[in-house]
Amino acid sequence: MGRMALLGMSLVLGSTALLAEVIPAVAGDDPLLRPIAPETAQRWLAPRPATRIHGKTWLVGFGGLNVALIKTSAGLILIDAAVPQSVHDLEANIRSAGFEVKDIRLILSTEPHYDHAGGLAALSRDSGATVLASAPAVAVLKAGRSGADDPQVAWLPPLPSPARLRAVKDGETISLGDTKVSAIATPGHTAGSMSWRWKSCEGGRCETIVFASSLNPVAAPGYRFIDPANRAYVATFRRTIARFGRLDCGILLSAHPDQSGGDVKLDHFLKLPVPNPFVDPGACRAYAAKFSGLLDAKLAEEAKPAS
Repeated sequence: MGRMALLGMSLVLGSTALLAEVIPAVAGDDPLLRPIAPETAQRWLAPRPATRIHGKTWLVGFGGLNVALIKTSAGLILIDAAVPQSVHDLEANIRSAGFEVKDIRLILSTEPHYDHAGGLAALSRDSGATVLASAPAVAVLKAGRSGADDPQVAWLPPLPSPARLRAVKDGETISLGDTKVSAIATPGHTAGSMSWRWKSCEGGRCETIVFASSLNPVAAPGYRFIDPANRAYVATFRRTIARFGRLDCGILLSAHPDQSGGDVKLDHFLKLPVPNPFVDPGACRAYAAKFSGLLDAKLAEEAKPAS
């Protein structure tokens, strides 16, 4: 498959793996807010109002990039931070919901790609929050760029590194005030991908919310999942997808909302919040099934003889 066809497939799948450029520094600029891939990123940054989805859980991000906010008795937890150039809009969205950026205590990272982690450094600086991620993701965030184990490394730009970073393990419970969030390692899209799960209660009814990292099997030109050297990586990817499908999951929020139908659900919710369209006990199974199929399709495409 040619380069343009690969790029087309990436766009169809909602990939974060797009050829990207970092805008060079100019006098007086803020290096933590320096735009990354502005033309590509703009497609994800359609404004969305800060919206309380369930209980004390809010969405404060954008049309193509979810950012979640959890209100606890001891401050705020944020999940993901979009791109550097969106940080001011993201902070404005947080304030529009009645919260203060300085009250963010923890920022949980799903994956160390610029579209989800590019804004971590600026948000951590502005709030004083600590960024939590898997150990492989922390290594990438410290270095400011992905390593050779990332299928998309060939086309990923560098990203600013947060000053406050801490690694968490699979299954570790993160506690802040009255809220506990569990880390769920979901390696595949990146080796360091992490999803997050917590309980949300509203009007006497509780739901388990999962904020999912991408499970999208996308690779830059030159990387082939089918290659023998990547057999273990693919096996890990399959285990991740299978495990995700078994999760207790009443509400699914995905890093890219369109990958889980969250964009449609939010539009519906803003018009008619009852019954809540996000409540769907089959959402994690459907998410896993979708990307299991896409992984199979990717491997089958790679196995075709070159034309």
